[in-house]
Amino acid sequence: MNIKTRLTVLSFFQFFVWGAWLITIATYFFTNNMGTGAQFGAIFSTMAISSLIMPALTGIIADKWMNAERLYGLLHILYGAVLLYVPSVKDADTLYYVILVAMIFYMPTISLSNSISYTILKRENYDVVKDFPPIRVWGTIGFIVAMWVTNLSESKANTNQFLIGGIAAILLGLYSFSLPKCPPQRSISKDASIIEQLGLNAFKLFAKYKMALFFIFSMFLGAALQLTNMYGDTFLNDFKDIPAYGPDSFVVKYSTIIMSISQISETVFILTIPFFLKRFGIKNVMLFSMIAWVLRFGLFAYGNPSDGLWMIILSCIVYGMAFDFFNISGSLFVETSTSPTIRSSAQGLFMMMTNGVGAFMGSLGSGYLIDKFFTLEGGAKDWHHIWLAFAGYALVIAVLFAVLFKHKHDPNAKLEVVH
Repeated sequence: MNIKTRLTVLSFFQFFVWGAWLITIATYFFTNNMGTGAQFGAIFSTMAISSLIMPALTGIIADKWMNAERLYGLLHILYGAVLLYVPSVKDADTLYYVILVAMIFYMPTISLSNSISYTILKRENYDVVKDFPPIRVWGTIGFIVAMWVTNLSESKANTNQFLIGGIAAILLGLYSFSLPKCPPQRSISKDASIIEQLGLNAFKLFAKYKMALFFIFSMFLGAALQLTNMYGDTFLNDFKDIPAYGPDSFVVKYSTIIMSISQISETVFILTIPFFLKRFGIKNVMLFSMIAWVLRFGLFAYGNPSDGLWMIILSCIVYGMAFDFFNISGSLFVETSTSPTIRSSAQGLFMMMTNGVGAFMGSLGSGYLIDKFFTLEGGAKDWHHIWLAFAGYALVIAVLFAVLFKHKHDPNAKLEVVH
């Protein structure tokens, strides 16, 4: 097995072990009456909490003390072991802490998997820009396959989803020990301050109005990025309680497979980004993303398993633009607007504001709002108005971004997407 194939296997299972339960945990949680919307929001926020602290910490460990592939393998084995414990958890409060521990082990492996691939490819004299994207796209495919496995094995409402993810994670951890060694680079100076080691020197970018505004909008849009991952599957699954559709409806039976169209769409839209960036510029591409989020939520609000099925499908297709256009164009904006001396830290700050602070706000805030305003008597959710509220939020962000954020586009400038 050549090295690119081995890294492809790594990428595939990196996201398989997450996709096995991420989209369906809400269906499991609410179907089994484990707690309230606020409690589920707190559970989902554990990804954001771990994203705030763990990637930087494990990055320092891999840079200074421990082989990256060994650290990666150890984290996956621990993550898998925690997932195998989930079936014994029976209440929301305990589940919160268990998932928090799982996320503490899992979230840093996303950046570590990229680092391992970059290190090995460069050492083997491959072109990272050319050869890494085809490897990384298999991660999205792994996520999709995991969703299909969970759905087709009828595991979306029971604990089997965690067993699937846990067993695969442990096997992935063991597999990673067979990869070529990625020893510490010790790229951080011994004399560097703790501020520099943690990448906190990038916070000085907040002193610049344009960058501060960008990071603030990143935070607010970050609050919306995971909402359909949180609630999409359980939204479709809840059509079973409506007599006109019932549990045998195609949308109900294959809700997770339908949701996987969103990830399939990602793999398509990512290929269109260079054209859109060249033609419309970074600001407009980010604005397109925000408008796509309005459509994503709005189409869900009016979709149903019969004459509104096309809206559900279109919403999943739009997701690819909504998610990719902001994440990649935002990353490119940081790449082209910051000094090389703090560029890596600035990218970390961008991720922290979106997947950390923003996602934390979105997880907790959405859970509270659903409980407070959109939960009907008997516990049913008013999904129509939930999605309209989310669409309204995204629309406000889009309008404010269009008015307040100023960025001049030069259509003749050479633009490269940095993977």
